[in-house]
Formats: sequence, structure tokens, C-alpha cells
Amino acid sequence: MTGIIVAETATPVTAAFAADAAGGRGRVRTRYDGRRDQRNRGRTHVATAQPVVKFTYEDYRTAPPDKRYELLDGELVMAPAPSLKHQEVQFRLGRILGNFMVERALGKLFYAPCDVVLSSTDVVQPDLLFVSREHEHLLSGGENVRGAPDLVVEIVSPATADRDGGYKRALYGRHGVTEYWLVDPEAETVQIHRQRAGVLAATHTFGRERTLRSPLFVGLELNLDDVFSS
Repeated sequence: MTGIIVAETATPVTAAFAADAAGGRGRVRTRYDGRRDQRNRGRTHVATAQPVVKFTYEDYRTAPPDKRYELLDGELVMAPAPSLKHQEVQFRLGRILGNFMVERALGKLFYAPCDVVLSSTDVVQPDLLFVSREHEHLLSGGENVRGAPDLVVEIVSPATADRDGGYKRALYGRHGVTEYWLVDPEAETVQIHRQRAGVLAATHTFGRERTLRSPLFVGLELNLDDVFSS
């Protein structure tokens, strides 16, 4: 894999996979190494740019199957296994939302891992996502969600909080996600963001002992004690 650098924010993938992508399936872009240029000043040879792998969805589909990945702007990022509390919160919230949606025939709710393909270089696996009946065409392929869900829920951890609240929130906003919930199991809060001209803007933060309501789900009254209870 000489001369190939997997994006610095990503967990390194296998050498064979990265080399294979650089060899034809992935798009390769070059990055100038300014630090190397500084070290080489005064020497006779010239610093060279280093190629960087820009992965695509087709590369992502061939990633090692024993790990969970997301593809963010062409960077393959490995998602660590969620904590037990994360999984408990995900289960409780999903059960409440799922029952509400089924009773009213609103659409379909999915749990991670479920691929949401937003572009050829952006594939995410939200903890929970909802696709309304009006947007069921996004599910027509049967393998993944092709486009922006109505609702995306990310349950944050110390390892993912910056990415969930930064890059991914901007990504979801650009692609038209209607509502984005950031759930913090430690703070026991749910922060709701709503779509505003391509930006997901924070509108409300609900804490424990409060009832969450959302314009996306008319009639929903979600007691957060039921979500965060031990």
C-alpha cells in the first residue's frame, strides 16, 4: 500500500481493501504534504503529493463484513460497538416510535445497521430512521434507503458526539432530512433539529421528566422517563 493514505479521520481499513480501491474501484485524489516539504527544504529533490483514497459506495459494499462502517465524504469510518445503555435507549425509543407509527400506518421505522445512501460518497447508518408513506419510493430497491429519511435519530457517545452534531447534521440537512434527533444517554436529553432551507436548526431540547412532542408526528406524546429509565 505504498504511497496510499486512508483518510486520517477514519479507522484504518485492511491493506488489501485500501489497495484494491486505489487500484481501480475507488477514486484517488492527491493531497500535498506540507510538513514533508518543510523537512525537505534545502535538499535537491522535490516533495511529491501523496495519493489519498476517495472511497465510493461500490467500495463500501466490499468492505470487511465483520465490522460496521459508514462512508462520509469518501472516508471509510468504522463505528465502534455501542454501549449497553446506548442499546437500551435505542430499543425503548424505537419500540415507542414503532408502535405509534404502526397504529397510524405512518410509514416504516428501521434500526441500525441499515444503509442510507445519500450520495456515491456518503452512506450512513443512523441508530433509528423513519420513512413516511409519502416517501416509500426510497425503499423500492429493497436493499437500502436511497435518499433522505423523514426522521433520523443518532444516539451520541463520547466517540461520535462531534461527528453526529457536526458533519452528519450538516450532511442530513443538505440532503433534506426533515427532522433530526440527537439523543444523549448520559445527559438524558433529546435535542430536536428541524429542516430550514437545507440546514437542520435546533428547535427544542427535552430532558427527563418532560414530554416530547414533534410536528412530524402529530399526536405523539413521548415521556422521556420511559426512554431513559434504568
